[in-house]
Order: sequence, then structure tokens, then C-alpha cells
Amino acid sequence: MKILLVGEYSRLHNSLKEGLIALGHNVTLISSGDGLKQYPSDILLNSKIKSSFILNKLNSYCIRLLKKDFIKSEYTFQFKKVLPELKGFDVVQLINEDALFLEPKTSITLFKRLINQNKKTFLLSCGEDFTTVNYFLNPNNGYSVLTPFLNNQASKAQSSFSLKYVTPKYKKLHEFLKENTNGLISSDLDYHRAYVGYKNYLGLIPNPINRSIFKDEIIPNSDKICIFHGINSSSKLKKGNYFFTEALLKIKAIYKNNIEIIEAQNLPYKTYIKSYNKAHIVLDQTYSYDKGYNALEAMAKGKVVFTGAEKEWLTFYNLKEDQVCINALPDVDYLVKKLVFLINNPKTITAIGLNAKMFVKKQHDHIEKAESYAKTWHKN
Repeated sequence: MKILLVGEYSRLHNSLKEGLIALGHNVTLISSGDGLKQYPSDILLNSKIKSSFILNKLNSYCIRLLKKDFIKSEYTFQFKKVLPELKGFDVVQLINEDALFLEPKTSITLFKRLINQNKKTFLLSCGEDFTTVNYFLNPNNGYSVLTPFLNNQASKAQSSFSLKYVTPKYKKLHEFLKENTNGLISSDLDYHRAYVGYKNYLGLIPNPINRSIFKDEIIPNSDKICIFHGINSSSKLKKGNYFFTEALLKIKAIYKNNIEIIEAQNLPYKTYIKSYNKAHIVLDQTYSYDKGYNALEAMAKGKVVFTGAEKEWLTFYNLKEDQVCINALPDVDYLVKKLVFLINNPKTITAIGLNAKMFVKKQHDHIEKAESYAKTWHKN
């Protein structure tokens, strides 16, 4: 098949592309690289504004004063320019309803043409969108990335990236894609829960992870347990990084110089993925039922990851609690208790790390998941 993957947020589309190519498919990936993260793309939409400190500041003022984002204008111009070449594909897959980070009205215009000049188009839910945000806004559905907003721990402005999806213009984009795509696939249980019973929902295909890009690393022998905490300033509230920060302060007080703590903020993907190589434990996020891409990649490297691993996830994969990772709850005392146990029981760290690697190999192999995507596209 000839396949076009549109957008990249986490390396999901890159790993899927690598799996599809291994199966003999012809794959093209177009994206903006997700800004700071700098994910590779065959066709990369560049922003001169974003790469310039001064221009970026000026653009921020324009957004506030004129409600005009010139970065989106750059992406629109570049996508329009290559659009005539993006035809004749058997399958087009959008990573999200806002796959290209454009104005919804513009996205509808461009997607309409993209859909019409190709055979099939599918949509992924591997991030927030109209359906998931509406689901998360109902506290009866359990905690989510919007729990801090619902609990008045995050303001409307701080939650604007998520809340934009339930505005009328994004609802229009959602309805257009719902009616004009061949189906929707979710990448983990956080999104799957929101889509059960949804029209054209094709089910959950777990994130594909290409383990071959990670060396079979052996963590250096050390008397100190190393804990890594990565923070993205734009998403730290909804990922619950505050709870990890507070827990680490207590852990420092208990163990003083007998442990090593690495905290890193706003790193490009290639730097980030290397920054926790020496860590035994990686702190990911607290407000999820399942795990995102960063957590799975850390697990593939044999780390003990604090991330989403709720009962629904354990049942789905037929696992026991703390078998392959630690379920991270938004509770400082709970996190401290779990960390203390691991630090005092290094053999448990080794066991969970090995289990984590085997779990990713068994459940997230990028070639097997690429085959699942190909079958799903073919059937629908």
C-alpha cells in the first residue's frame, strides 16, 4: 500500500512508518515535527517564527492582541504548497483532529481536498480532541488531564490547549472528520474509554514501539539509585508533575546523598531520550489510566516507570499491580511510599525493569502493530 501519515506528536507515526516499511509498504510522513520535540518527517513544515526568540515573542503578542497566530499561517502556506503532490495514496491517516496545528476552518478546507484526492482516510485519537475532552470534563468518568482544571488547580487559561477542542469551531472540525473519514482508531485506554459506542470507532491499537532504536542498555552498577523526572512546561499541570516534585523533596530529605535525582525540562526528543539512560526509575505522569509514548519508551529501556496503570489497564493486559510499572497516583504520600520501597529493594527494580522490557516487546512491537493498522485500514 501507499500510505500518507499526517502529523506527529510523540513518535507514534515514526514508529508506525518504520513498521509499515518493514512489511513492504510505501510510507510518507508529513508534520511540523511537533515544535520543540523535533521529530523527523519526510516532509517537514518549518516555522521561522518558532525558531526565532524575537519573532516568537512578537507572535505571542499578535495572538493576544489580534487573535492571529502567524506560525499557523506559515504551516498553512507550506501545506497548501505540497498538497497537489499528496495524492494517489491508498490510505491517509491523521494523527489527531488538529493534526497540522491550523485554524479549524483552514483544516476543514485542506482536509477536504486531501480526502478527495486519496482513497481512504482514517483518524487517530492519541491526544485530546472534541470527544475525549468532553469525556474528561465529566468527573464521573474518573481522573484525567483535565482533573486539575476541574479541581481549580489549573485556570481556564492554563487549560486552554485542551478546552479549545470543545469550542464551536473545533466542534465543526470534529463533525466534518466524523462524517468524512473511514473510521477512528485509539492508541491507549485513556482515549478508548471515551470512544466506546462512538460511530465509526474501529477500536484500540496499542502504541507501536520500535525497540531496535534503543540499545540493550545495562544500567551501570552504582550504590545510588538514580531517579529521573522530565518536565514539559506546557503540560506539567495536566501531567501532575507537581506531585512528583513534592515527592522528590521528601525522598531527598530521607536519603540525602544516597540517591541521585535528575530533573530535566523542555528538552528536544533526541536529547530527552538520552537524558535518562543512567536512571533506574523514571517519573512520567499521574493523571492517566494508561501510558503514553514517553513511558513506553522508558519501559523498553528497562526502566521502572511511574505512569498510568489503573485496574482497567491491568485487566486489559492481564497483569498484576506493579508487575511491569508503577501506577502513579496524584498523591504525594503514596508516591513517596512507592519510591521508598523501590530504593530499599533494588532487586525489585531489576525485576520490574526486565518485566517492562518484555511487556513492550510482547504488546507494543512496531511491526506487529503496523500489521494491525494495515488490517484495520483494509477492512474499513
